[in-house]
Amino acid sequence: MARLSAADQSSVASFARLPNQSDRAEFRSSAVTPSGSRVSPAPSGSLLLRVLLPWDAPADMEKIEEHLANLRIVKRSSETEEPTYLLGVDTSKTVHAEEGSLVAVLCSSGSIRIYDKERLNVLREFSGYPGLLNGVKFANSCNSVYSSCTDGTVKCWDARLASEKPVQLFKGYPSNVFISFDVSCDDHVICAGTEKVDDDALLVFWDARINPQDLSTTKDPLGAYSETHSDDITQVCFHPSNPHLVVSGSTDGLVNVFDISVDNEEDALVATCNSVSSVSSIGWSGRDYKQIYCMTHDEGFCWWDLNHLETDEPITRLSIQDVRENIDIKEGSLDYLIGGFYHEKMDRLFVVGGTNTGRIHLMSCTTSGLTHVSTLQGGHAATVRSFCWSVHDDSLLTGGEDAQLLLWKPAAVEKTLAKKDSLKIASSVHQRVRVHSSDSYKRRKKQ
Repeated sequence: MARLSAADQSSVASFARLPNQSDRAEFRSSAVTPSGSRVSPAPSGSLLLRVLLPWDAPADMEKIEEHLANLRIVKRSSETEEPTYLLGVDTSKTVHAEEGSLVAVLCSSGSIRIYDKERLNVLREFSGYPGLLNGVKFANSCNSVYSSCTDGTVKCWDARLASEKPVQLFKGYPSNVFISFDVSCDDHVICAGTEKVDDDALLVFWDARINPQDLSTTKDPLGAYSETHSDDITQVCFHPSNPHLVVSGSTDGLVNVFDISVDNEEDALVATCNSVSSVSSIGWSGRDYKQIYCMTHDEGFCWWDLNHLETDEPITRLSIQDVRENIDIKEGSLDYLIGGFYHEKMDRLFVVGGTNTGRIHLMSCTTSGLTHVSTLQGGHAATVRSFCWSVHDDSLLTGGEDAQLLLWKPAAVEKTLAKKDSLKIASSVHQRVRVHSSDSYKRRKKQ
């Protein structure tokens, strides 16, 4: 595959750039080692960024434990004809008068199911056939639901319509196989990550806006980044409030932060952090969302503070090679990590993990380490693969290998039948499931 021209990269910045350039992120570009030291820092900028202090008071911790310990199952999904792993979950940001909030679930069967959140009934289903879908995400301001596909497209459906045909199709470059994606907070830009093909692993960008004067439902890319990852790009995540900032993670162990309002890929790279292992999950945290975190496929955890790019303080807040060997779980053990979420009301980052028997562990994250806060049990009967935390009503959705979608709320009373038996899915879907290592192993230190 030929490298993309500077003009292609510049078109991404030209589209993303705001008229008022003062809105651009003022982070200094820097490469960061696992220990937190920097390599070849750029000259210091003029903007002083506030450093967020950890919330470590015992009284506050007691409130957190009490709050999360009160989560109870309020609803279980109805049974479907085909058992399937539930690999991804997202909820709509808009509320429908007829259906209320909607839930989109990525299934190992190769489809996306749309549920009514309050009743967890399947309303409709979309397929990526003949390709396999990866990831699921609702738009922030409308009813569109997106998923990237191994057929070299990102597909967009209207979650209110029963038609399986996508309302928009975002086509990649030849031989692209998309395995990750995200949509910017203003719904203007889509970014998708590819598998490595030949020597290329790309971040591809599109204009996601609908033009009423353009009747075409297919869109070509704005451009792509091709120089910053050397292996499969497993994760893409836009900043929650700044549409210019996006973070990517790869099996090459690197976590890169970009400001896509800048003209070229080299200058757009704000920071490179090294997790020293294959990245499985990434996200933003902190009061101003100026921190990033990642989990790895061998259950490692890293947490960095971009505020410190402008100071002499280490950027690494926390780095744990294997959380399973580091965490003390009350009356139990930890088999794997699922992901994390930042709780805005509590100003706290939480890490979510679980056991192969369906227990879900919630862990609080501080610079001192991870602390077990609560265990949710009596719900799933097998490995939990996905979750979605709602900041609006403090509810939690979880999906697992037992084909169940569960809705948890504080002090809720379950209104459904008893817990289902574990449903084991045929090995034909193994390639669709994120594999966790069963034991720790020594990592290769990247040069």
